[in-house]
Amino acid sequence: MKRMRTRALIGLVAIVCSVHGPEEARADAPKPPAPGLTAEKYKLDNGLEVVLHEDRRTPTVTVNVWYHVGSKDEPAGKNGFAHLFEHVMFQGSRHVPEDTFFKFLEQAGGTGINGTTNTDRTNYFETVPSNRLELPLWLESDRMAFLLDHADLATFQSQRDVVKNERRQNYENAPYGLVLDFVRRELFPAGHPYHLLTIGTPEDLDRADIEDVRAFFRTYYVPNNATLVVAGDFDKDKAKALIAKYFAPITPGKAPPRAAAAPVVRTSEAVLDVAADVELGRVSASWVTPPFFQPGDAELDVLARVLAHGKTSRLYKRLVYDAQIAQSVSAGQDSMQLASVFQITATAKPGKGPDELLAAIDEEVKRLIDKGVEPAELARAKAQIRAESVFELERASSRANQLNMYNHYTGNPGYWAEDVARIERVTAEGVVAAAKRYLAREARVVSRTTPHKGAPVAGKLVKTSRGGAP
Repeated sequence: MKRMRTRALIGLVAIVCSVHGPEEARADAPKPPAPGLTAEKYKLDNGLEVVLHEDRRTPTVTVNVWYHVGSKDEPAGKNGFAHLFEHVMFQGSRHVPEDTFFKFLEQAGGTGINGTTNTDRTNYFETVPSNRLELPLWLESDRMAFLLDHADLATFQSQRDVVKNERRQNYENAPYGLVLDFVRRELFPAGHPYHLLTIGTPEDLDRADIEDVRAFFRTYYVPNNATLVVAGDFDKDKAKALIAKYFAPITPGKAPPRAAAAPVVRTSEAVLDVAADVELGRVSASWVTPPFFQPGDAELDVLARVLAHGKTSRLYKRLVYDAQIAQSVSAGQDSMQLASVFQITATAKPGKGPDELLAAIDEEVKRLIDKGVEPAELARAKAQIRAESVFELERASSRANQLNMYNHYTGNPGYWAEDVARIERVTAEGVVAAAKRYLAREARVVSRTTPHKGAPVAGKLVKTSRGGAP
């Protein structure tokens, strides 16, 4: 299931309209309330964190649960377990028969029923009419408390096959599908929590047995390792009573182990040569960068926008529009809990190769470092982040996930104002300094994918060169 990472830069904004122009506005006219994303947070005796966010504008309510376990937390030899549980959790529990979780919610008018897994967490969410809040609370509590009363060997094996098929579809049989895996393994050393992808390896999944699965559940799927957010149209007192009814009796587990890692320090460039049965060549350059919300993270978010967001961005204009050597180009700061990844990717036009693309990318990054960022570029990048977040967070379901995201990474579900402030504090000089510090050539991993008939469409790693070796 697709992993998404968003920047929350918008809250609930009150818009005040006036029939007068700006010059006619009264000095003593009341000002609109400051935007914000507010919520009440408390904790049950069993350790479950609860966040409540009331919004009575539409008659729906979202339940959003984050378990603080992702692929970074998996023991050695258990890659893919967090993702596997994303699937197993929908198959039934003691009081919810097999394959009826979706059915119960859909019959009640539920929408947006899903779950996702990434390196740092696993989440589950659904939206229902306001008068049906009790249903998703019961369903979420039942699988938190009683999943193992239902999930047997047959359930485990069937969902393991689903996960392996998902890997085949999205990675092994997809154009360029395994390049990210090659890059990640090189970017983070063996044993690092981010060395392997979240999807899981077939070898680890095949080696797992039902007792491994049960042990993983008992360790991480406990109330003291979860946060429940309720957002939308509900009565707070009634919601608290329902949450106490369904979740308070669940027995907590031992404090789960927390993944940790020393900072990754790369001192030499690595170049991965990949052959793939594709029509167009592709190049990517990747760097390990600061963790989510740490110094430098915001500057790199803005840098990605300056470089490759929109047709006026530097790399799009240079590679796609002016030189016409690329079909597309993108850049992004993939922010994670222990470390992040900044990546630039360009797909070549027919007849063009990865080396030509990489040379142009290097020239543009150097020009930015040498000449600086224009005020208009900085303003446009910040506006893009704000505007995208406005549209993305119109729904209570999106705000529920943002509250859980802030809580997971900062401990404060109401971190919205600080998040806005950190983007607004970004300066042109700060962007240049971040590019100079983190996008050093000796610190990067480059993948060069070239078309090769007969090679796997997902790509085959044919050579790895390090430290400037040819």
